[in-house]
This record gives sequence, structure tokens and C-alpha cells, in this order.
Amino acid sequence: MSAATHTADPLGDRLERIIATLDDSQLTLGEMIRRIGGEGLLMLSMLLTVVFLIPVSIPGVSTVFGAALVLIGISHLTGKPLWLPGRLRDRHLPAEKLQAGLGRGLVWVRRLERVSRPGRLAALSQGRAVDAFNSLAFIFAALLLMAPFGFVPFSNTVPAIALLFYAIGLIQRDGVAILLGHLSTIGTVIYFSVLIGGGGYLAAGLWQHFSG
Repeated sequence: MSAATHTADPLGDRLERIIATLDDSQLTLGEMIRRIGGEGLLMLSMLLTVVFLIPVSIPGVSTVFGAALVLIGISHLTGKPLWLPGRLRDRHLPAEKLQAGLGRGLVWVRRLERVSRPGRLAALSQGRAVDAFNSLAFIFAALLLMAPFGFVPFSNTVPAIALLFYAIGLIQRDGVAILLGHLSTIGTVIYFSVLIGGGGYLAAGLWQHFSG
């Protein structure tokens, strides 16, 4: 993932400028990537993550954006350009709802970037092995974002927070933000485990009730 070019500008301001251009009724993922331009894949990953920071779900977005985030992570891990399959690149998105959601989620980006400091815990943000580990963690968090729990509160929000921390940490080279990303990923796994375990327990109870 390449760092964005306008490093002097706050991340929230750069995202706000990008979001302001998303005004087409036939917006696609490929068009979003084109509008990102030289900002880089990390800014793209932030843009794809911001919409999940609000409790309102936009149907179909988690699968499309989650898949794109997985491919962004693979691109960073392998050092190769981002590749998207045509069906994913040309998928039409609900531009009006998406822009509204991105605008509301941007508030959280501004809050998180205020506590980010470049160069903290450098051991967690520098080095090839560390970079590979962070890329794998990013990919794993993106897979968690795609988990079929969209009807459950915060099931998209928690992994999205992890992805946002990773993106901010990698852009700013802030090991503390990356550490918070790892902790958020662990929290997501625990949350999903509770959901799955609780669902299994409920299903077993219902089976015993109706079969007894």
C-alpha cells in the first residue's frame, strides 16, 4: 500500500474531499478507485471502511467492500498492483445512501486521527516481517467484515474499526494505532464466537423443546 501524497493534510480532510465527489446515481467501485487517484490504497481502504462505522446498514455494501478490502490487503502483502474482477469493479452502488453514510462515518475518522501520532511503537509498523503480519491481519479483518452477520448490531462496525485503525496506523506509521487494530480484531473474533455459541445454544434448546 502506498502512502498518500498529501501527507500535510489531515486524513479526515482528504477523505471529505473524496466523499464530496461521490454524487453519481450509477457509482461503481471502479469509479471510486478512479476518483481516489494518487491518494493510494490505504486511503481507499479508509473510504471503504468508513461507511460501516454507523449503525445503519446499506444492503450489499459489506460483501462488495469487504471483498475489495481483502484484495487491497493481498496487494499490499504481495507488493503487486490492486486487481479487481470485472463483476466487482463494475458493481453499481447506491451513491446517495453511500455518500450519506460516509459523511456520518467521517466523524469517527476525525476522532481517531486526533489520537494518532506518527512514529509511536515503531516496532509494530516497520520491517518486512512486521509489514507482512500486519497485511495478513488486515486481510483477516476484511474477511470478518464479510461474515454473514449483517442483521446483528455492530457485526460490521467492530471489524471496520479494526480496519480503520490498521489503515491509519500504516499511513501514519503509528504502532499504537496498529496495536489497537489488532485488539479490535481480537474483539471481533470474541464477539462472533459469542454470537455463534449463543446461536448454537439457542438452537439446541429449541430442538430439545420441540422434540421432547
